[in-house]
Amino acid sequence: MLSPFLGMLIIQAEFQYALAVLGIAAVTDLLDGWIARTWESQSSNLGSFLDPMADKVLIATLFLSLTYAELIPVILTGMIIGRDVLLVTAGFIIRYQSLPPPKTLSRYFDASHATAKLAPTLISKVNTGIQLLLVGSTLAAPVFQYVNHPALQTLWYVTGVTTVAAGLSYIMSKNTYKILTKEK
Repeated sequence: MLSPFLGMLIIQAEFQYALAVLGIAAVTDLLDGWIARTWESQSSNLGSFLDPMADKVLIATLFLSLTYAELIPVILTGMIIGRDVLLVTAGFIIRYQSLPPPKTLSRYFDASHATAKLAPTLISKVNTGIQLLLVGSTLAAPVFQYVNHPALQTLWYVTGVTTVAAGLSYIMSKNTYKILTKEK
């Protein structure tokens, strides 16, 4: 997991190295996903839980460190982190509600006992792509000298709007999650 190292590089204003590490993280994440989809033996319930969590940690680390470096507005980072905290909290609540008795801590955190499945909405997928475009573009900005460029500032607003829209889509859509089991 390269997130802490990447955050440190950004905070220390080592933007060229951070950009290279982000590229490596992106390639390895794509490769990992491709392997899991191509070879069923390389896919697991634990992996299907840990991979999205690692992505959330990476996005949070990037936004927090880029905000610390004064390259992304605080309010935008607050919106993104806030939405993700709400989604993770909702996931924990849905997990608890869908877990058949006895509801023990060991069963709750047993990834092999899946009880619900989250289906990302289209706007959420678009938002993730825009967030990744924003952090990549922002990280490249000091390297290629386009910090505070109007196109980058426009991307802040687009990211904010799609973040709010994605959050609302999870609240308003009736099929964002599906209960897999309801044993007694």
